[in-house]
Amino acid sequence: MMMLNLMPTAFIFIAAAFLLLALPKGPLRAALLLLVPLVAGAQVWSLPEGTYGQFDLLGLTLDTMRVDKLSRIFALIFCIAAFLGNLYAWHVRDTVQQLAALLYAGAAIGAVFAGDLITLFIYWEATAITSVFLIWARRTEGAYHTGMRYLIIQITSGVILLAGTALLYRETQSIAFGAMTLGSLGTWLIFISFGMKCAFPLMHNWLQDSYPAATVTGTVILSAFTTKLAVYSLARGFAGTEILIYIGAVMTLFPIFFAEIENDLRRVLAYSLNNQLGFMVVGIGVGTEMALNGTASHAFAHILYKALLFMSVGAVLFRTGTSKASELGGLCRTMPRTAVFCLIGAAAISAFPLFSGFVTKSLILDETANEHYPIIWAVLVFASAGVLSHSGIKIPYFTFFSHDSGLRPKEAPVHMQLAMGITAFLCIFIGVYPDTLYALLPYDVEYRAYTMAHVVGQLQLLCFALLAFAVLMRSGIHPPEIRAVNLDVDWIYRRFLPRILGGVSTGLSQLWAGLSRALHETLESIVAFLFRVYGPDRGVAKVLPTGSMVVWIAILLGLVLVVNYI
Repeated sequence: MMMLNLMPTAFIFIAAAFLLLALPKGPLRAALLLLVPLVAGAQVWSLPEGTYGQFDLLGLTLDTMRVDKLSRIFALIFCIAAFLGNLYAWHVRDTVQQLAALLYAGAAIGAVFAGDLITLFIYWEATAITSVFLIWARRTEGAYHTGMRYLIIQITSGVILLAGTALLYRETQSIAFGAMTLGSLGTWLIFISFGMKCAFPLMHNWLQDSYPAATVTGTVILSAFTTKLAVYSLARGFAGTEILIYIGAVMTLFPIFFAEIENDLRRVLAYSLNNQLGFMVVGIGVGTEMALNGTASHAFAHILYKALLFMSVGAVLFRTGTSKASELGGLCRTMPRTAVFCLIGAAAISAFPLFSGFVTKSLILDETANEHYPIIWAVLVFASAGVLSHSGIKIPYFTFFSHDSGLRPKEAPVHMQLAMGITAFLCIFIGVYPDTLYALLPYDVEYRAYTMAHVVGQLQLLCFALLAFAVLMRSGIHPPEIRAVNLDVDWIYRRFLPRILGGVSTGLSQLWAGLSRALHETLESIVAFLFRVYGPDRGVAKVLPTGSMVVWIAILLGLVLVVNYI
């Protein structure tokens, strides 16, 4: 046990990856994937606060294990998410997906415990490289191109992080991963790197592009780690940075409108994920102890209820082959338990009383009001109503109720139901007994979620949002679910840039073709002139017949090489 406590948690996952390759495909591998996060979670729970695993590298001290309350709560929820995701994926026998899921979770946990920016960078890039295989594992041409875009963005984020680390070290002679201020180019680069992974506005479309393109189980696993690692990093490095308040407010708003018109339900959930990240980013920007508690608790709860929603939609996709709202409906008849789990996830994300979102989101909302940001508070309240519309109502309504699609799929496999059942239980347990989660938060909590004013106010908001949805549906104003692909800023790299680059490429090709023809004609003229001047009739070949032939062959070959390779 002592040796286990001395081992960095990420190494448990890495060692398990080698063991997994030695095991035959089947239940043994699936059991190992369940055992590893349980062992890692036990280690994380038992580790005392402090710094472990220090070593020197090129004169720099790397801290591979910094354990405190902030890193512990994120590491714990990552272990829980890894267990639930692997249970949901029990049926998967694909070695690529199994290894990717194992190493991806390990890299995310390693990054959470990183005490310096170099260690953070190593795990940061490892999350990018391992997670992309969950997209490529779908083995379609679209998944390949989507994975490449995802990988480019994630690797670019790591490169920017490394550049910022180098500049910060030159300025401070330190690579410690701690509180920073936006006062230098180095810290700005680190901030942008974190923002890319957190899906800041205009840098967010990798999320909506990639998550729905992954496998059924891969999407569930992807939803847990990358963006929450970025939230943790922002909380660790830039708590109290006021610009984050306004960035987060924008993040809560713009996904609402795209989610309302989106037909692919996994893309709806991806937009919803971006919306929920905005609440966390606002909490980090406010930066008080209570606001950071709200961010950490909301990240914890969000990983669970978002996984539950992705699981339920994924189970439908697994059974029917589609996640398009226009092709679904009426599935509650044959998938009733999956429908119930989806409704629980919808209630949690909508912050209904007695569900997890209610007791975590309120910490951020109340602290935003207490710190005198009334406009931001109003934005968050509006965004909360929007969440109910696109995730709390739209997802379960168009999937399991609405019109009868005529589909009669089987209920989800038992292991998927078990994973959804455990996750649903946690969503309810946290909502009913919030003090259990509050005890894990970075700072002491003195907060009562269940006051009369808070409960009544939230119920009023939710009831008006439900009424608005009903009116919009009855009046026909609500956007219909149609077969379409909606683009927002990804129009830039999906349509605009390809057209611009295609035009430039065509122009350059035509220019080069013209120059090549001109060069060929010029060379032919020169060769013809030389033959007229120095050819056989002029006696050159008669004087040096062998040497002349070799020289001309060498010249012609050289000209051919120049024309073809320049």
